[in-house]
Amino acid sequence: MIAAIDCGTNTIKLFVGDPPSAFVRTSRMVRLGQGVDRTGRLDDAALARAFAAIDEYAEILDRVPVDRIRFCATSATRDAANADVFRAGVLARLGVEPEVLSGAEEAALSFAGAVGALRTPPADPLLVVDIGGGSTELVLGGGDPAVARAASSMDVGSVRLHERHLHSDPPTPDEVAACVADIDAALDACPVDPAGVAQVVCVAGTALTVGAGALGHAEFDPARLDQAVVPREAVAAEVRRLVRLTVAERRALGHVHEGRADVIGAGALILDRVLAHSGADAITLSVADILDGIARSLTTT
Repeated sequence: MIAAIDCGTNTIKLFVGDPPSAFVRTSRMVRLGQGVDRTGRLDDAALARAFAAIDEYAEILDRVPVDRIRFCATSATRDAANADVFRAGVLARLGVEPEVLSGAEEAALSFAGAVGALRTPPADPLLVVDIGGGSTELVLGGGDPAVARAASSMDVGSVRLHERHLHSDPPTPDEVAACVADIDAALDACPVDPAGVAQVVCVAGTALTVGAGALGHAEFDPARLDQAVVPREAVAAEVRRLVRLTVAERRALGHVHEGRADVIGAGALILDRVLAHSGADAITLSVADILDGIARSLTTT
């Protein structure tokens, strides 16, 4: 049995089991990347929230015998000048050195997790989209989950762009326009061109949340969302709705996690612009993501 931990900008996730089967799969919203885009440092309060979640995970792992643990950290830790404080805290709590993934490594693991879990043969070319709190990964490939043809990580994410642009509640049209311009500039500069792909597979909380709303789900149920195909028009309509709502109104929606309600507008805009650039007429949702890629990596090395 193995344990995989993915620590992103907004969430920290734990997988314990024998991939693809999970004995434990859980996540906590810790917002580790709070303020990193502005200050370049991990905030003390954010570190405390992350360490509290890691303490919970350490208690779980004390009760479950695991042979190997892999702890991966992504955008917020890549960008932080004081990442050594985080590394030391993880090592003290879990006895394992956290790996700070490069954008390319993050993209490859997201691709492996998503494509490896598809229940129908993937189209070719295929685009996997992983919208995180600090970055967004675009990965092109085909039928082989072990082979990504091209990958890139853009410094646009739900937390980063919310803090950078969407200061009003709800955001003003000018704030939304500035956010969209930032996303489009990143896409224009991205070496991975999403145009003309045959299938778009979207992973992680932002896409699943938007997908749940677009499908009319009253609650967030991963089992109902996994492998669901959501038409482009429904995605666009849900993005427009979320951006117009206040944070309190978003929190009142049964499918929006309270820890995601403030930043889902920025994340939704990223999804909308990636889909627009791709020209695809739908997205396929995948509950399997980078966490599954990390877990699978422990069975092949």
